Amino acid sequence: MAFKTLKFRSLLLHVFFWLCFLAIPVMLGPNTQSSTPEEIQRFYRWNLFFVYFGLTNIPFFYLNTELLIPKILQKKGIALYIICLIVAFAGMMWFHEELAKWYFSDFQGPRHVANGFRRGNNLRIIFQLLFVIAIGISYRIISDNMNEQESKKEEENERLKSELSFLRSQISPHFMFNVLNSVVSLSRRKPEMVEPVIVKLSELMRYMIYETSDSKVNITREFIYLESYIALQKLRFGNDILVEFKNDISDASSMIEPMLLIPFVENAFKHGVGMIENPIIEIHLMDSKSQLFFSVKNKVSKHISEHKDESSGIGLANVKRRLELLYPVSHQLKIEESNGFYTIELTITHI
Repeated sequence: MAFKTLKFRSLLLHVFFWLCFLAIPVMLGPNTQSSTPEEIQRFYRWNLFFVYFGLTNIPFFYLNTELLIPKILQKKGIALYIICLIVAFAGMMWFHEELAKWYFSDFQGPRHVANGFRRGNNLRIIFQLLFVIAIGISYRIISDNMNEQESKKEEENERLKSELSFLRSQISPHFMFNVLNSVVSLSRRKPEMVEPVIVKLSELMRYMIYETSDSKVNITREFIYLESYIALQKLRFGNDILVEFKNDISDASSMIEPMLLIPFVENAFKHGVGMIENPIIEIHLMDSKSQLFFSVKNKVSKHISEHKDESSGIGLANVKRRLELLYPVSHQLKIEESNGFYTIELTITHI
């Protein structure tokens, strides 16, 4: 649909240009109050001829822009292009000379007026043909440059879409890997909690598989998903960890990239528990018409250097790249560690 609209606009632009081109002789008319009838007759006779002349230049214009330049100049070289252009130019000169002879053959005005029509005829024809050639070359250069830029833009968009699709596909396996490890650990320590955890896990999987196919989802759906994940982790850790989840969603119609926020929460549970005294995780989600604010804060150990496996950090690196692709100029991500806490703050401005 967009392609057809672009073609239609281009067609309208061409029609508008040629209408303006053909109207130039008419718009440059004489002052009828100060001109003699003979001058007015001569002027309109002459300019009507150039309206006809302009109509015959339209095929010459497209012969140059659609055939000679793309097929000869760009593929065969400038020498052959110049030869072909000279031949076409000579053909147009002959055609217009014959057109002028036919057009002025029935002129019944004074002889000196008729001679005036003929004098300078070739010079004006040459000028207009050179003008049409110059306009055609300029048009083709600009058109080719715009098409090339558009092609590069489309290729870049396709590349970014492919990269984004790949990044999104990484989130689910990475997330499931971490959750299944948690279920295995829970089955050893609290086997009675495995069943409710698996029920919660099935809710998360339903969202991941069936509800994240769209490029963006409603903020409330993402919130429910976060809430279910936090509830799952509470079932796993029980009273061993303090989790605070505050939310303030004033604009329920806001849209967001699916599973964009979960890596931050997952990272907090992965590295904010374990060999940490009185672990605390604070999560705050606020969304309004102007912006989304999301923060995750977890306690870290000052004395224990945690060993990280090869997959550690994949989630954060993934989400950083997704933010760069989706919100290149409208997001701000702040990550810092101070006073025994690791804090992530994400702000997305709604545009």
